[in-house]
Amino acid sequence: MKIVLGITGSIAAYKAADLASQLVKAGHEVHAVMTHSACEFITPLTLQTLTRNPVLCSLEDEKNSWKPGHIELADSADLFLIAPASANTLGLLANGLAPDPLTSIYLALPRETKVLIAPAMNGKMWQHPATQRNLQILEQDGCQFIQPAIGDLACGYQGIGRLADLNDILAAVGA
Repeated sequence: MKIVLGITGSIAAYKAADLASQLVKAGHEVHAVMTHSACEFITPLTLQTLTRNPVLCSLEDEKNSWKPGHIELADSADLFLIAPASANTLGLLANGLAPDPLTSIYLALPRETKVLIAPAMNGKMWQHPATQRNLQILEQDGCQFIQPAIGDLACGYQGIGRLADLNDILAAVGA
C-alpha cells in the first residue's frame, strides 16, 4: 500500500520516525510530507532515510519537476495518514486552507482515498470547542481518527492529548 505520511508541528513528531520505519518494514511504500513546524522537531533527512523516498516540506521543493508533487502524491496514495496532527493542521484541513504541501495533498485527494488522522496536542487545545468543531467537520468529510491517549503531556500536564500508541496507529492502518 502507498501511504502518504503527514507530520505536523508537535513534540510527538519524533515518533513519526519509528512509525515510518514500522510501516516500511510492514511492506508499505511511505512518502513523508512535513509541515514547516514539523521540521523544527525532526529533520526531513531522518524520514528520507527511513522511507527511502524524498520528503516534501514546502511547495518550493516541487521545483524539480513540471508535475506538482502534491498532486502526484494525492493521486497515487492509498492512504493519507497524519501522525501527529496538530490543532493548527486540523483547523486548516477543516476550513479547506492549503498553505503547505500537506494540506494541499489533502484537498487534492480523490474522494475514495482513506484519510486517517492521529491528533496530538495539549489537552486544553484538544478539548477546546474550536478543535472539537474542526473534528466534527473532518468526520463529516469522511476522515477517520485515532483518538489521542491519556497520560503525561510534554507541556507538563497530565490528561488527554498524547499521540496514540504506535501499535494502535499501525493496527488502524492494517500494518
